[in-house]
Amino acid sequence: MQRKIKLVTIATILISSTSLVTAADLTKAYEMPDASKLIEKDKLAKPTKYTMPKGCVSTDAASIARGEFIFHNLNGKKAKGTPPKGLAKFVEKKGKDGKIKKKPKQYGNCVACHNIEGARGAGNIGPDLTNYKKMFIDTKTRDNQFVFQKIADPRIDNPNTHMTVNLTTKLFTEQEICDLASYVVSEKKKK
Repeated sequence: MQRKIKLVTIATILISSTSLVTAADLTKAYEMPDASKLIEKDKLAKPTKYTMPKGCVSTDAASIARGEFIFHNLNGKKAKGTPPKGLAKFVEKKGKDGKIKKKPKQYGNCVACHNIEGARGAGNIGPDLTNYKKMFIDTKTRDNQFVFQKIADPRIDNPNTHMTVNLTTKLFTEQEICDLASYVVSEKKKK
């Protein structure tokens, strides 16, 4: 019995070593894309400094309502409530086949990282924005331009930020950044 086991073992080793010697190089049998081109395509553009447009940050109730909706919702498919005028739950995009397709609108979901009046999110990842106007704008520690830039491309003053890069990546439009900034610096009503 032991002799059979030894013979089977030796045969297995011989077969294995023979197949190693005769193994074919199959790397040329399939396409290997240049990964550096794929990586380059996915890279973020360099940090961009933006100048806030005139009249961007506003006390206009409609602008603040849009900013609040963007701040508290992740995307159109799961957005809570009806979006205020000027926002939609879905956007239409033309596909490669030329057909118009509805895609959920990506919102900010800022509350996932920031606390603010009326919302307690994870709140310990990004700074707490509760009473932002009183603590930063009214004391002139920060201004509306700072808030606009921070939302548009926060890498300008923090290259290691985990915050989304919103305007440089075109996740949001300039108007949506203005609406978000208007909401953050607005006087919130006590609920």
